Formats: sequence, structure tokens, C-alpha cells
Amino acid sequence: MPIYEYECEQCGKIEEVLQKITDAPPKGCSNCSGKLHKLMSRNSFHLKGSGWYVTDYAGKSPNSSSTTSKDEASAKSSDTKSADSTS
Repeated sequence: MPIYEYECEQCGKIEEVLQKITDAPPKGCSNCSGKLHKLMSRNSFHLKGSGWYVTDYAGKSPNSSSTTSKDEASAKSSDTKSADSTS
């Protein structure tokens, strides 16, 4: 169940209420019985572990594409050097 925060319009007290989405909001402030309004607060939802980034998708080879392009470039330069040395 989520925790919702409500602020009293009269005294400014902030209350945290553990309730279902379908539950009715609290009627009034527990401190002064003033009108409450719901606050938007940060959540604590974090995406941890693997599989959340483009680089983590299954089926991708362990070598990244930038590594293979570097390897191909170095292979081409070594082929050019060997061809130049034999000439």
C-alpha cells in the first residue's frame, strides 16, 4: 500500500497516511481539523540491476560495437603497414 502525504491548509502540518488507492482521503487534520490537500512527493522507486539500459539487453555480444569497429580499424591499418613493408 502506498503512503500519501497531506498538508493542512490551516496549521501547515504534514501527515503521512498509509492507504489504498481506492480509499477515501482523510476528512481533516488530526491536529486542528482543518482541510487537507494531497502533496506530490518524490518516490523511492529505483531501477537496479542489469537489463534496464540499452547496453544490457539479452542477445547482445559481449564485445560492444565500438570495440569491434576499433579492432577492424587497427586490423586495416596493420594490413596497410604490412603491404607497405613488403613493397
